[in-house]
Amino acid sequence: MAQESTSRNRGKYTAAIIGAGPAGCICAYYLQEYLDVTLFDKGKFLRTILPTGGGRCNLAHAEYDFRELAANYPRGEKFLYSVFSKFGTSDTVDFFEKIGVKVYTQDDNRIFPVSNSSADVRDKLLKSISKCHFVKEGVNKIQPLENCWKVETEKSTYAFDYVIVATGGHSGYELLKKLDIKIQPPTQSLVGLTTKEDFSSIAGVSVNDILFTHKGLSGPSIYKISSIRARDEFPYKLSLHLASCPDFQEDLNSNPHKEIKNLLGQIIPKSLALWILNSQNINPETPCHNIDGKTRDKILNKLTDFEVTVTGKVPDGEVVTCGGVDLKGINSKTLESKQYSGLYFCGEVLDIDGFCGGFNLQNCWSTGYIVSQSIINA
Repeated sequence: MAQESTSRNRGKYTAAIIGAGPAGCICAYYLQEYLDVTLFDKGKFLRTILPTGGGRCNLAHAEYDFRELAANYPRGEKFLYSVFSKFGTSDTVDFFEKIGVKVYTQDDNRIFPVSNSSADVRDKLLKSISKCHFVKEGVNKIQPLENCWKVETEKSTYAFDYVIVATGGHSGYELLKKLDIKIQPPTQSLVGLTTKEDFSSIAGVSVNDILFTHKGLSGPSIYKISSIRARDEFPYKLSLHLASCPDFQEDLNSNPHKEIKNLLGQIIPKSLALWILNSQNINPETPCHNIDGKTRDKILNKLTDFEVTVTGKVPDGEVVTCGGVDLKGINSKTLESKQYSGLYFCGEVLDIDGFCGGFNLQNCWSTGYIVSQSIINA
């Protein structure tokens, strides 16, 4: 469980947080009582939280065992053991309750604010860090000097005792490459996939958390697959389980005069049933009593082993980025750079990404907290 530091006041020390997103803001919250904190962001502060959870802000996931929680991150699982053991889901809930954001848990274990409003979360979180300085400038360079860090923006130059990089998964890498910090190449994760097969005739049809689209496939199951296979080369084969039907032969026998399209339409959406039958050159109007064993097996195979060829990712559907600062160069207990003293990282700028369901925001809350405590107790 998280415990806020009781260290002496460190107000004479200064910290720059580059990136006023979820990770940067929670880090600022815990630091502001001890250091003079400045947040840099060239855009609207905490803007990246607004589209999360479809605008409702999926704050976290109701998994309270830190190892089970970490298992939802294709990149960073073991690295997060130490992080989540110090600040996990219950700590996230406590934090938001403390700043005036009451939460509830859905049946699928996703945690949302009672207001169901990302804007409400943004307003309360920004209000909670009112002691910090906000500088709406993009940072062009950070440089270690003998006794401090130099931070250069497009308008001015600043000096700080500590620098925290919280630029998210879409920017900031060029800034770090100038320091020879190793970056795992970023690529899209949690996205829809394009396919060789044409599903335009059944676009909008959903089955088993799989959504057929004009471009290929989408939906929760596909997002998870895209995350696990984020670095796989295209094209690759994908086998999908659309439905289970252990009594299919019995269903055929019990409905001898029913057309196969209608029987199959009781198991999966009718338009998908027609697509499968046509793809296998099976007459949709064939009576069930005329479906022989070979044809039956062809249908069953499509239901339980629906093979598609994935040709790419849907570029406009990106939710999170796979890649970022190489974890081998980061101390997992403090999130400080192993190359530079006083340089820390939190949030999606790290090579950590999770599945849908609040996991990526949890990474931000937890790593932001760890950085704050590491600096306070330095």
